[in-house]
Amino acid sequence: MQFEVMDSKDIDLVVPLYIEYYNNHEDGCWTEETAKRRIRQVLTMEGAYSLMMKDDEGEVCGFVMGYYKQYDDIVGYTLEEILIAHKHQNKGYGSVLLAELEARVKKAGASCVEMQAVKDELHERYYGKAGYHDAKNFVLKVKWFGCQ
Repeated sequence: MQFEVMDSKDIDLVVPLYIEYYNNHEDGCWTEETAKRRIRQVLTMEGAYSLMMKDDEGEVCGFVMGYYKQYDDIVGYTLEEILIAHKHQNKGYGSVLLAELEARVKKAGASCVEMQAVKDELHERYYGKAGYHDAKNFVLKVKWFGCQ
């Protein structure tokens, strides 16, 4: 596997993976426009740090996006998205990519990796295997607005 720091020039390389995975396997309705906007938002924010993973033939098989977040006494890394192309799943690629990201952000001074994740068996197993657990001192709050 090869790892490359990802930035906005790489958006066109990862958009097809994003649309294919989320629309065909997660019941999404992403378009090229909305996927590009989402990815660009993360890649261009202050403190952004993202990686692409390529196989031995140079094909992008996954990526991870996020950013460093300053707190009063530490810097954390917020993982926004991790995606492995469907044809490469269940081969350990996600674990390899996550471990590479963790090593790099730790070396850069991050004290932790934090994220929001879907609460289902698949995500619990994947992140649990990597040593992640539910935070006991934080709860996600949301207020949804109905149709106007």
